[in-house]
Amino acid sequence: MKHPDAFQVLIAFDQLLNTFIGGMADETLSARAYRHSIEENGREWPAWIINHLFFWQKEHCYQAYLSEKARSHLPKDYQ
Repeated sequence: MKHPDAFQVLIAFDQLLNTFIGGMADETLSARAYRHSIEENGREWPAWIINHLFFWQKEHCYQAYLSEKARSHLPKDYQ
């Protein structure tokens, strides 16, 4: 069995943290923050904070949301 790479471990930790605070188990905090920011009467401040934490990535939360929709974090067999 192959040990997962660091990126997969970070995604798993992110999803676990999101689940602990009431999110869906297979969604990252960044994708959830973007999803909430575009809802009517949604909260924009979580996405603003996360986007600034990842300042080197343009529109981090939006890109995370698109990645979730495309299921790009999954192995090719599951996409």
